[in-house]
Amino acid sequence: MPSLKPVFLSFGVSCACLIASAQAAEPLKQLGQGEGQLDIIAWPGYIERGESDKNYDWVTQFEKDTGCKVNVKTAATSDEMVSLMTKGGYDLVTASGDASLRLVFGKRVQPINIDLIPNWNTLDDRLKDAPWHTVGGVHYGTPYQWGPNLLMYNTKLYKQAPDSWAVVFEPQDLADGKPNKGRVQAYDGPIYIADAALYLKSAKPELGIQDPYQLTEAQYAAALELLRQQHPLVHRYWHDATVQMSDFKNEGVAASSTWGYMANTLKAEGQPVETVFPKEGVTGWADTTMLHVDAKHPNCAYKWMNWSLQPKVQGDLAAWFGSLPVVAKGCTSSELLGPGGCATNGYDQFDKIAFWKTPDAQGGKFVPYSRWTQDYISIMGGR
Repeated sequence: MPSLKPVFLSFGVSCACLIASAQAAEPLKQLGQGEGQLDIIAWPGYIERGESDKNYDWVTQFEKDTGCKVNVKTAATSDEMVSLMTKGGYDLVTASGDASLRLVFGKRVQPINIDLIPNWNTLDDRLKDAPWHTVGGVHYGTPYQWGPNLLMYNTKLYKQAPDSWAVVFEPQDLADGKPNKGRVQAYDGPIYIADAALYLKSAKPELGIQDPYQLTEAQYAAALELLRQQHPLVHRYWHDATVQMSDFKNEGVAASSTWGYMANTLKAEGQPVETVFPKEGVTGWADTTMLHVDAKHPNCAYKWMNWSLQPKVQGDLAAWFGSLPVVAKGCTSSELLGPGGCATNGYDQFDKIAFWKTPDAQGGKFVPYSRWTQDYISIMGGR
């Protein structure tokens, strides 16, 4: 996990100053009656009310108990979430680590009062003070779910399970005798540069990459070169879960990074796919439910944050999404997840995951996220 130190962020402001300004905002002191409505920005599959599958519903009972009607706006990337929260009109967002600190330092979210969230004490100790939602000892949200970005592959196109990200970065022939050109996918987001850097950390140790999110100019240039080399191999830069699943079923895609949600759904449909945890390790995400600074329904928002930490909710959500509960009892409280669900989804791999975070310059030592954004757009465009 990344350490929280005084750093310089990509937007050019000292983190020490930002911590001071962030702490100036006061969290809610007490809760009142629910406002009758709650507007949430979430990843696809994160807020289910039984419409996709009647067995997966952690919204209906919440609405009955609280009178807070839940409205969901799905977002496909962290950058989209930041944009939506900047525009406003929402109460909560399920932000990944590459968005959460941008929202904090951009003053788009407010600190939370954990005393108003009784279930906070049940959280996994590994996540309580995680640096993607804790700044200067102040919490800016409640952990929601976490998980790895796995390598998914078509079992008909590999004679044996691949053990390296080389299958998506390097040209090679597949089991059908044809090359992998145009048959792999890459993630449609600048944070994917870290996946290339993580692969190079092992493939080219002479580069000296330590943290795939903190890259020197030379390390960054090598990652961009790898991604340009990858471009002819890419069938699609994916961000839509449904589209990726369709591509594996109908477009002959051989391999890609993925989330457990897509892999589990495809396997449930009988599709010939499996996932592996490659030898180079994986990037991953730890998502936080964060409260907008101008939330119109803060009481409903606090009720939801507390509700979301119930063991059964956490377990059912992990079963549906292929993710991991932030409450340990979630691993044993869901019939849908089953007794081995957490082990299958990677619960014991926490320390081997390079969790998403926003790259910062640290006074010019590393390449800032603003460059990642610009350069990745060019790469996707073939430049």
